[in-house]
Parts: sequence; C-alpha cells; structure tokens
Amino acid sequence: MTLAADLYWDPLDTEIDADPYAIWRRMRDEAPVYRNERYDFWALSRFHDVEAAHRDPATYSSAHGTVLEMMTPELMTDVIINMDPPQHTELRALVSRAFTPRRIRALEERIRAVCAELLDPHVGSSGFDYVADFGAQLPSRVISMLLGVPEQEREEQRQNIDLIFHIEPDVGMFNDVSIGARLALQEYLAGLAARKRVKPGDDLISLLCEHLDDNELATFCNLLFAAGTETVGRLLGNAAVVLAEEPDQRAILATDPELCANGVEELLRYEAPSPVQGRWTTEKVTVHGVEIPKDSKVLLLTGSAGRDERVFPDPDRFDVRRTIDHHLSFGYGIHFCVGASLARMEGKVALEETLKRFPSWEVEPGAAVRQHTSTVRGYLSVPIRV
Repeated sequence: MTLAADLYWDPLDTEIDADPYAIWRRMRDEAPVYRNERYDFWALSRFHDVEAAHRDPATYSSAHGTVLEMMTPELMTDVIINMDPPQHTELRALVSRAFTPRRIRALEERIRAVCAELLDPHVGSSGFDYVADFGAQLPSRVISMLLGVPEQEREEQRQNIDLIFHIEPDVGMFNDVSIGARLALQEYLAGLAARKRVKPGDDLISLLCEHLDDNELATFCNLLFAAGTETVGRLLGNAAVVLAEEPDQRAILATDPELCANGVEELLRYEAPSPVQGRWTTEKVTVHGVEIPKDSKVLLLTGSAGRDERVFPDPDRFDVRRTIDHHLSFGYGIHFCVGASLARMEGKVALEETLKRFPSWEVEPGAAVRQHTSTVRGYLSVPIRV
C-alpha cells in the first residue's frame, strides 16, 4: 500500500490532536495499517482491526507499556494494564470484586450528592468553568471515596494526578514533572495502605490489603486513582462542549433524562476520552497485506474506531438516540476498563444533575483549553455561560 506523502499522524502533535478526525478518516481509507518512522510505531484505525487486536493479547502484548513515549523493550509488569495473562488474570479477578454491580449501585446516591454540592452554588450565576469547577472534581471525589482516601487529603492528590498528565514537547508525559507527581502519589498511597492495615474500612484499599503488599497495592491504586479521575473528567468536559454545539440533542436529554445513559455511550463513541492505546507485537503479523514485524509498537486508535463508517452509519453525526451494540472507548477483551461501570454511572448522573439545573448553556468563545497527551484527549477548562 502506497502512503500519500501528505498523510501524517502522531499522538504528540497538538495541532493534529485538536481535531484528528479528518486525518483518522484518511488513515482508515488510505492506510489502515499506518507507519510513522519518526516515532517508530504502527497504527490501526479501523474498528474491526482495533477490536481484533484488543482480543488478541498473545500477539498484541501490553507488557512493554501502553503509552507511546513510555514503551520499552523491557517488560513493565508492575501495573495491571501492563500485564499479560496469567498475572493479569489473577489481579483482574481480585480487583473486579471492588466493582461489583452492588457496589456501583450503592454509590449512585453519593454521586448525586457530590453533583449537588458542586453544581448548586452556580445556580443563578452567569456561568462557571464546567471542568475546573465540576468535571475534574466529581470523579476525583468519587474514586477517592471508593479507595478510602480521607476527605481532607483528596485535593492534594487530585493536583498530583493533574501533574501526572503534564506533557512537554517531543517527550510527552515522560518528563520530570510527571514522574515526580507519579512518585508522590505512589508514596502517599503506600502510606495510606499502611494506615489501612492498622485501621481497615469498607473501601477498596482495605479490601486489597488482604492480598497485596503495600507497594503492589500503591502501584495498582496509583493507576486506578489517575485513570478514574482523568478519563471521566475528560468525558464530562467533552460533554459540555459537544452538547453546546448540539443544542437539539441536549434538549432531548433535558426533556427525557432516561436517555442520559445512552447519551453517555454516544459521547464515548463520538469523543473517546482515551483514544490511543499502545501494544507490542510478540510475533510478526499481517494486516491488510501489510506485515508488522515482531517487537513493533502498535497504537490502537479507539478514537478513530468510534467514527468508522463501516460500523457506525453517519459516524460524524452526534445522536443520543443512536443504537450502539458496542464501542471500543473502554478498550475490549481482557483489558476492558475495570472501572467502566463506575464511569458510566458517573457520566449518567452528572448529565442528569447538570441538565436538571442548567438545561442550556454556551461555551465561552475561544476560552476552552485542551489537554494534549499521547493517550488522553479532552479539556482542562471549559468556561460556560448559563
């Protein structure tokens, strides 16, 4: 397959990241197995190719990292997303106990209470920053409750998570600020685990204390804390922008709140908060007649897969009534997001509670600020007028 000279994509280019969909469409059509020499990776952009790779962890391994700038030939098996079976299977079975339907249902009213606490002060105002004042706060508080982080310690750790996603040109998240924040969060969580062993509670860290040592527990909770905060925050920021751009769809949700759950699925498909996941080939593989060598970095573009017209009719149209059998925005296969049910609950409740108070809003022109990383896509700030 001959690659057009003007077709270029990489996840570190902030101009591309601002609106990658036209490029992803060309990749699906012209280069479904895309090669980037500058950063030494391949990319799969069609829905069925991305899905097949997620379902084949024996060939597309996670054990060398999942973030482009952090992937390495050495094995990275201290975090569940960087594990392959059987190690992954054992830990996955353990942590899934914290995300049972009963536990998630039990959180719903607490999530509504947090939404009310965050949104009510803005009722009657001219506007607020939907991400800074709400979208970034809600998931941080919810995952903190689940983990058992004391209330007075939550804001400092939320700030550490923000710094974990700090990026610098050409090096992405592999920089001193990000690494320092990750280590600070790790140290905090190890200390919290030690406290929980002495005085356990009804929380995830206390549950895991029975099975993991302090360092293993801190490493896992570091990932869960960061991912549970950041990706849901990006989902809600995307919701503020998309629903302002699609007032008719927003009106449908405001009139019929029962559609909010499906609205969340459409938001996830339309603007995936984590549109890029890295994998490492354990053997050579041929896709669409293109051979990807053994020991290659392959980026799976779930964000592109959600706009693949081969699966989703009229994919660039946002439709809260769309029937979606499944999308790939939570991953697929053994690495399907362990916190997906919690994220869905948070998104649904957040939309319901927002629209109950603010059935319409406008985004301040030119004021929304994007967050650019190689794996997470969304907004740091979305000032709205209500």
